[in-house]
Amino acid sequence: MTSPCILILYAHPAANRSRANRRLIAAVADLPQVRIHDLYEMYPDFHIDIAYEQTQLQQADLVILQHPIHWYSMPSLQKEWIDMVLQRGWAFGPGGNALQGKDFLLVATTGGGADAYQEQGHHGHPFADFLPPYEQTARLCGMRWLPPLLLHGAHHVSDDELKQHVAHYRAMLQAYPHSPLAPAILSR
Repeated sequence: MTSPCILILYAHPAANRSRANRRLIAAVADLPQVRIHDLYEMYPDFHIDIAYEQTQLQQADLVILQHPIHWYSMPSLQKEWIDMVLQRGWAFGPGGNALQGKDFLLVATTGGGADAYQEQGHHGHPFADFLPPYEQTARLCGMRWLPPLLLHGAHHVSDDELKQHVAHYRAMLQAYPHSPLAPAILSR
């Protein structure tokens, strides 16, 4: 039996300034089943090679979107990637079953703490209210939506809390697919 292929679609427009996402990526980069695909490094001009991207997706068992939350959603290049790559007739719709049965995981960081994502908090909604576009994208493509791995307050968590979150991420990917991907929400 071959080991599973995990494709991380990493989209951080300022990766060099990232505290949390850089550490998360570094923690899993040496895992043999993991392929990190840095979209901003690959496509600084936003000209996406659709055929290449579709080939990468077809080889993956688990597809991870990893990025900081920008304006309650994904960074712009990640959205462009979805718009261009997940084509009707390939990813969804009649004949569009290329991703059917694959696992889908969102790994995201927020600047605001978990308390900001409450009805009475700064953002006026629980964070789960911002997840339907991700979940529905996975479902439309016939993928299995897994509970997201979130790090709230990424700018403010202690080094120990961040180290714990990073270790959890690595352990999740090492155990895949033999162990369920246990979500963790670290918040401050």
